[in-house]
Amino acid sequence: MITSAPARKLLPRIAMVPPVAVSPLIKTARWSALLLGVFYGKQRFEYLKPIAEQERMVEEAEKKIREEQERIYKQLSEANSDSILQ
Repeated sequence: MITSAPARKLLPRIAMVPPVAVSPLIKTARWSALLLGVFYGKQRFEYLKPIAEQERMVEEAEKKIREEQERIYKQLSEANSDSILQ
């Protein structure tokens, strides 16, 4: 079995820098932004939910009408094709 030791030698060594202490003000700002984003998202969802439900109902009604029209068109085209053949 071939080992990957030669491949390891080809990779350059990167010196890792120790993590920097983040200011409490920045941490607070990040958490505040996160919580505000979650709150905004929930409110926006609750605002858009009834609108989307109404749109779904309209689309469902339009789909029923379209399917009925397609069924009628199909029946008429079958009736016309039968009369042509006879």
